[in-house]
Amino acid sequence: MTWELTRRRWIRTINSKFIYDRIPLLHVIIFFIEMAIFARLTSRFNAYYDARPILTMMVTNAVLGGIADTVAQTITSVRQRAVRKSGSGSPNRRDDPVAFEIHELDRKNPLNERELIPDSKVLPPPFDFERLTRFMGYGFAMAPVQFRWFKFLERCFPITKTAAFVPAMKRVAFDQLIFAPFGIACFFTAMTVAEGGGKRAVYQKMRDMYVPTLKANFMVWPAVQIINFRLMPVQFQLPFVSTIGIAWTAYLSLTNAAEDAEQAASTPSSPNVRLA
Repeated sequence: MTWELTRRRWIRTINSKFIYDRIPLLHVIIFFIEMAIFARLTSRFNAYYDARPILTMMVTNAVLGGIADTVAQTITSVRQRAVRKSGSGSPNRRDDPVAFEIHELDRKNPLNERELIPDSKVLPPPFDFERLTRFMGYGFAMAPVQFRWFKFLERCFPITKTAAFVPAMKRVAFDQLIFAPFGIACFFTAMTVAEGGGKRAVYQKMRDMYVPTLKANFMVWPAVQIINFRLMPVQFQLPFVSTIGIAWTAYLSLTNAAEDAEQAASTPSSPNVRLA
């Protein structure tokens, strides 16, 4: 019980800290840890790839997926904090009747989850570690499939000094018409099931999000994949699209933020990632 109380106190305290009263401190800490891991991978990527190419891709994709979700959660948290502060009528956290200090909460039930991490008018929801784990796990599991797909395209449409543009365009066409629809379907299915949803939840998510996401994919990713297939060596193709996917995830999070703000949702919508 003592450890549980200490853990919740720590979570409540760190979720109450903001940089410049806007950016959540916990999100920043997690982001810098992820970037440190990514920098380590980058510095020795070729050596890791030569020794264990599939595992290297899996770990790299997982880290980049975590960075993407952390960026998306940070953007959503900043926007929701601004909305809640505006709605509360005061920017001062102490004016929020729910956002008390820890010692004030402990006078009541010290193990009450809703008091230690309250539905505050000012404080946005705490960092979602389960969502982060889902994104990283999905990136880790999908990396072998994506890697073998890129290898397949490389064998079918080899790029040479005398023939470069046409094979690259064929790769893009195959990637966008075959793998992109498949990958998006895999993403929504896997994420919904990981969140505890069943067949009905998967159907509803596919019905509501699949076509808009696929349309947005066709607006962004063909140009990215032309650069990827034309210029990037095969060992860098998956890390390249996963890196671009950070900005892609953040963009989709921002486009969905307007609806989140209107509903004043306590839980941010899950962003979508590039499924190269």
